[in-house]
Amino acid sequence: MTVIGDGQMGLVMADALAAGGHQVRLWGPFEDQVRALAVSRSSDRLPGFLLDEAIEVLTDPSEALEGAELVVCAIPCQFIRPVFDGLRDAIDGSPVLVSVAKGVEIESLQRPTEIFASLFPEAGQRSVCLSGPTIASELALRQIATMVVAGLDPDAVAFTQHAFSTPWLRIYTSTDVVGVELAGAVKNVVAIAAGILDGMEAGMNAKSALLARGLAEIVRLGTAMGARPETFFGVAGVGDLATTCFSPDGRNRSCGEAIGRGVSLGSYLEESRCVVEGVATTPAIMKMVQQHSVEVPILSAVNDVLFNGVSPREAIQGLLSREAGAEVIG
Repeated sequence: MTVIGDGQMGLVMADALAAGGHQVRLWGPFEDQVRALAVSRSSDRLPGFLLDEAIEVLTDPSEALEGAELVVCAIPCQFIRPVFDGLRDAIDGSPVLVSVAKGVEIESLQRPTEIFASLFPEAGQRSVCLSGPTIASELALRQIATMVVAGLDPDAVAFTQHAFSTPWLRIYTSTDVVGVELAGAVKNVVAIAAGILDGMEAGMNAKSALLARGLAEIVRLGTAMGARPETFFGVAGVGDLATTCFSPDGRNRSCGEAIGRGVSLGSYLEESRCVVEGVATTPAIMKMVQQHSVEVPILSAVNDVLFNGVSPREAIQGLLSREAGAEVIG
């Protein structure tokens, strides 16, 4: 089994597979970082974590992917296509492709499994997404967590469920690929809004209200795109949303918090030097919103703050000045 990506999720996914007794290989697109990881077995992206010595860290993608029955994509969504396009010749046969990325490609509006399907006509049909409330720093400590694997090929889903099941990681299954992937993408945008409230010290009442109404917008968009409503009230939906909005380690929430304190988006991204999936995904989500003609005031407000020069205070005032009405979910 092979993990593509040496970031936080790549490391903890490799750890989970190795704990299940599987032979695991790991490769990343930046050779210097992979070489350093192979020697130190540690990464400054996940302080205190040591990679099991049984996990092979390789710089040659062909060697890493040879004979792999399962390939995990732990590459940020906007970079999946170029990275996996470069791995076309290295991928051996039709392995199960497992995405743990959470986002939507800006140009194509494709979700990770759709990107796989466009790149790998055969293996792409067996692709699955694996999602849920999974803060990497907690998985690194092997603290209890749950995830859901969604796919259309029952054998691929069952194989992935078995591969990732450990004493601390419980895996559920689903056939709602659209719902699971969309929930993982849109909750990152809501988490930015939650962080903005934290930065403005708006309080827990406001933050909990944001989570509830943000979930309503996720359901609204998701069902318009063909997802099942119940998916958004499960592990991949409200479970992941709550963790991302409240965990101090969440990148999207932390980005929003900085913005709420008055830091510009550009300054934050330059200083943190990390990928904040919600920022890249927001424009793609707004295109989907326009295509399906759904009302998403919170997501629209985040987009305005990130890209249209609207201040967080102005955005909040805009939300509060909306005409009051009955609460509607979806």
